[in-house]
Amino acid sequence: MDENELSKIIIGCAIEVHRQLGPGLLESAYQECLLYELKIKGLNVQKEKPMPIIYKDIKLDHGYRLDLLVENKVVIEIKTVEALNEVHTAQVLTYLKLGDYKLGLLLNFYVSILKNGIKRIIN
Repeated sequence: MDENELSKIIIGCAIEVHRQLGPGLLESAYQECLLYELKIKGLNVQKEKPMPIIYKDIKLDHGYRLDLLVENKVVIEIKTVEALNEVHTAQVLTYLKLGDYKLGLLLNFYVSILKNGIKRIIN
């Protein structure tokens, strides 16, 4: 399954989570529910996957953690903010570059209609 097929499934699952919970909860609640939805679809999902930093050929374990990584292909970053801004996009783009992934989905669950809170980011 390629990244575009996966993104359709992921977005469908995210919409279901948002439909059930609505806006206004903590990121961790959406993360757990989305993890559940993706797993019942039979997808391999890693939660809080460590993302080390490579600095001058040295691997530093004090890196970042991806919210969710689906099928080792699609990075999901979950937010609950009034508005997405450039730093959120930069964060996902950095994850994509560090992990050599092609597609990231930035999902903001704070919105009233989730389709308005979805941003696809391509490396």
